Amino acid sequence: MTMDDRQLGMDRAISRRDFINGVAAGTGALAAGMPGLTMAAAPQKSPSMAAQNDASPYPPTRTGLRGSHAGAFEAAHALRDGTLKLADATDSGETYDLVIVGGGLSGLSAAHFFHKRLGQGSNSGAKVLILDNHDDFGGHAKRNEFTVNGRKLLCNGGTLNIESPARYDQWSRTLLDDLGVDIARYERDNTVNAGLYKSLGMGHGMVFDAETFGGKDVVLPMGGGWRGGKIEPDTLAKAPLTPKARADLARLFAERQPDYLPGLDQSAKKDWLARHSYQQFLIEKVGVDPQVYWLFQDIGKASFCVGGDAVPALFGWVQGYPGFSGMALGDVPADLFADLPGGQHGRQREGDKSIHFPDGNATLARLLVSKLVPEATAGRTQEDMGTAMIDYAALDRPGTPTRIRLSSVVLNVAHRGDPASAGEVAVHYAKDGKLVEVRGKAVIMACWNMMIPYVMPELPQPQKDALAYGVKGPMVYTSVAVTNWRPFVKLGAANFHCPTMYHQEVGLTEAVSLGDLKHPQTPDEPVVLHLVKYMNKPGLPRRDQHRVGRAELLEITFPEFERETRRQLQRMLGGAGFDAARDIAAITMNRWPHGYSYTYNSIYDPVEWVYSECPERPCVIGRQPFGLVSIANSDAAASPHTDAAIKEAHRAVQEVIERRTYPFVPRRTG
Repeated sequence: MTMDDRQLGMDRAISRRDFINGVAAGTGALAAGMPGLTMAAAPQKSPSMAAQNDASPYPPTRTGLRGSHAGAFEAAHALRDGTLKLADATDSGETYDLVIVGGGLSGLSAAHFFHKRLGQGSNSGAKVLILDNHDDFGGHAKRNEFTVNGRKLLCNGGTLNIESPARYDQWSRTLLDDLGVDIARYERDNTVNAGLYKSLGMGHGMVFDAETFGGKDVVLPMGGGWRGGKIEPDTLAKAPLTPKARADLARLFAERQPDYLPGLDQSAKKDWLARHSYQQFLIEKVGVDPQVYWLFQDIGKASFCVGGDAVPALFGWVQGYPGFSGMALGDVPADLFADLPGGQHGRQREGDKSIHFPDGNATLARLLVSKLVPEATAGRTQEDMGTAMIDYAALDRPGTPTRIRLSSVVLNVAHRGDPASAGEVAVHYAKDGKLVEVRGKAVIMACWNMMIPYVMPELPQPQKDALAYGVKGPMVYTSVAVTNWRPFVKLGAANFHCPTMYHQEVGLTEAVSLGDLKHPQTPDEPVVLHLVKYMNKPGLPRRDQHRVGRAELLEITFPEFERETRRQLQRMLGGAGFDAARDIAAITMNRWPHGYSYTYNSIYDPVEWVYSECPERPCVIGRQPFGLVSIANSDAAASPHTDAAIKEAHRAVQEVIERRTYPFVPRRTG
């Protein structure tokens, strides 16, 4: 260990899980001795799967490498690569009215809608089994839970918020009502918290890193930010920009803007902006210095996992970025695609609110579990979910209407007989070293859609191609529990944008409380930092960026990740008194190689896929029912947003109910 590592605290005993990636090692370990599975030999990429395993029995408190953790995906990757062969599975003897593959928000919502549609909620008499590959429920909606100096702290390990709830579709709003989500009450309860950081003189910040700008790292408070507003003159003076970049930046934010696409009518301008990136617009049409583009290169990453080189300039106009005020583009209609889930079409308007629980939308997942498996938790209300515990042993008990079976990797789904007339579907999954078969009278695939073609070989090829089209965006949500947040107050920023550092976003968790879980009120108290790393590769087409980024993410070892996280925090906050070795209490890396659902992009995809609801979109072709199988998940809406997951769950359940009610209607089988 180098002296630098000691200074960063790499030798400290903190709450963490030190993984050497273990992709290949984990695959072999999973298949070894598993009846029904044979694995072709693969080269070892690492000497061991885990150096230190976190022995915590409660999944939300497990630290280190989470998200797509070891054991959750290796067998599926081997199936995809053709190195995993399936043989006979052990028949569990179980038959369910509905088997749901995927225990994320879409799968849990599907179970809720199914029971509700049958008339008596979870007492309908129907039996439902939910299978999920992770060791915790919720899919991307996971929580990270820490205890620092006796205080419980939460952070979202994945899905962040309820975005623009006023624009939710009927069924998504219905689900929130069924769960008792009261947004108005939540806002009232957090009135004081809403102004906490501002009351301490904290806004947004920017980090100009030494590698890009030379000299040393420059950490600047930016007040309210600068996406659609103006830059304060004193802030601009401190930024390490060239004179030309300063002048171009001032010009970009000037009150009077020229028309950067002269000679084109409004329709032609929008067409050009739809087919060219925001980077092309700024560099080629506005003519700004590359340093100016550096400030805006992360446009779109929070929604698409790619930046300004791969985001249409038209999206920049919709989202309020500068450069368009002199182009006579008109106003963005307030109801533009208002019924579609997601924000890529401009559904989110200025003034729309987003609701963020302390653990993100893990609160919704826990509320769903409290409905589906009441025995698993005493918590019932929105406020209960701040501190409610889950009895994981109760999730999969015989005799209960809904059973949630975790750490169960589904590898094959096939009708027992001709899909047009079969009465059951066999579902094979790997769990605890065994390949097991259960049967369902209906199946909903609420999993990542691009995996379905490998799991369901009987699907027609055009549907397989459509399901495989969307490449999910890779990313990392990092939670770092620290003993205090005084450096943020001293620097005058609650969150920082760091475009060319290891994590592009670093900040305090949002100041919100939920029931008995109270957000810290003073900077002397412990808190969790939320960091985001987007695995994009500028210059490549968008889907290729996702593929390359995913491969690189799976190669990052946890010690490497921890080191870079500590180093970045020390560089940013060290001048304000932060000591990485002293102040970091725990680190959780939520790795999502398959993160955000793919949304259509008019630079690379047909414009009608982006700006209309045409039935030729791959998500529409891919989500068609096949025999007794329906398809849900946010992928089926080509949107990474929570309401997309809920909406597609409801549609899939409706298909199941229709087949139950009118079994004489011919099924779609190709």
